[in-house]
Amino acid sequence: MNSRLSLLLKDKDLRNKVLVIALIFAVFRVLAAIPIPGVNAQALSALFANNQLFGLLNIFSGGSLSNLSIIMLGLGPYITATIIMQLLTMIFPNLKALYYEEGSAGRAKFNRYSKYLTIPLAALQGFGFLKLLAQQGVLPQLSMTATIVSVFTIIAGAMTLVWLGDIVSEQKMGNGVSLLIFAGIVSGLPGGIYHALQAYTPSDLTSYFAFIILAAVVIAAVVIVNEAERRLTVSYAKQIRGNKVYGGVSSYLPIRVNQAGVIPIIFAISVLLFPQFFGQMVSAFSLSWGTAITSWVANFTNNQLWYGISYFLLVFVFTYFYTAVTFDPGEISKNLQRSGGFLPGIRPGDPTTRYLAKIVNRITLFGALFLGAIAVLPIITQAVTATKTLTIGGTALLIVIAVALDTAKQIDSQLTLREYERS
Repeated sequence: MNSRLSLLLKDKDLRNKVLVIALIFAVFRVLAAIPIPGVNAQALSALFANNQLFGLLNIFSGGSLSNLSIIMLGLGPYITATIIMQLLTMIFPNLKALYYEEGSAGRAKFNRYSKYLTIPLAALQGFGFLKLLAQQGVLPQLSMTATIVSVFTIIAGAMTLVWLGDIVSEQKMGNGVSLLIFAGIVSGLPGGIYHALQAYTPSDLTSYFAFIILAAVVIAAVVIVNEAERRLTVSYAKQIRGNKVYGGVSSYLPIRVNQAGVIPIIFAISVLLFPQFFGQMVSAFSLSWGTAITSWVANFTNNQLWYGISYFLLVFVFTYFYTAVTFDPGEISKNLQRSGGFLPGIRPGDPTTRYLAKIVNRITLFGALFLGAIAVLPIITQAVTATKTLTIGGTALLIVIAVALDTAKQIDSQLTLREYERS
């Protein structure tokens, strides 16, 4: 460990990459601290305290939403655009071929289309948030000119983060978007620990002890499930070309338990937030109807039982849905058959497709249940510890651990390459 750390610090190329990422993190936190004008801090704190959905969105904005900074939407519009583009691959065969069959050039073009889609999504989300915050008294009522300027500022902030994420990705030490979200979550840890210690009393000792145990168990479970996979043995037929024999070896096809990552949670948040934004749009035409919808949504989100059940079910359903989008047993079966590979005991073609579909469905069941439990973990934590100052953000933990493990693997691969070049 020490030798690899010393190699990371001594190698000029790796050291420069680390410094570039650190500089971008610093710029990101500076931008997150610059609020838009006219914010009522007390009303903003009250709004976030009474709305769990905004707290979840704040995770994906890296804490920028709670400050109403110029990058208040964070990377949310870009993530949403990417999800929409991936869903569109199910509808448009040309888009599917672009993403899956045209290699790195196709992926680059696909990502460029996602960035184009980010702009209108950022405009819609920014306008909706401004109207909602003005209605809640967090912002003053803005004129049309001020609204347009604010929306363009929000779009610029969102696209700036996308650009910074691309720079981080170019360093090949992890996914830039994920690392920026990771930085935002980690930056909020000191404040969370401070508030928890500030609210501590001797009578809360049992609750704090239970919280520490629960947190350790959850972290261990997230690491295990995130790394868990089912490995299916793949054998390759021998092929004779000239005087040489090729193939005849065995490999494996990994099927991850958490195939969908945190995408189902993002889907679920979007669905739960839609009625609130819909109420804001209706308010522009009928104030009474808009107020009624907004009040119903507020009452629903404040009901811990029904909110938790709905959130769990949405995450469960979207886990299966997104896994079906990203993992195509038929396509994998065709690729195996083209390369001369087969699953031992399973005939190529349709039998392989059905077998892969059965395995994925069974594994996804556990992954969906786990993601649903992670999503409602803050509600469970509050029930166990009987205090609102101690909450385990399951979504935040999932992101932090997944990003940390992925980044560690990429850094380790670069260090291994450097060691190989030196030997």
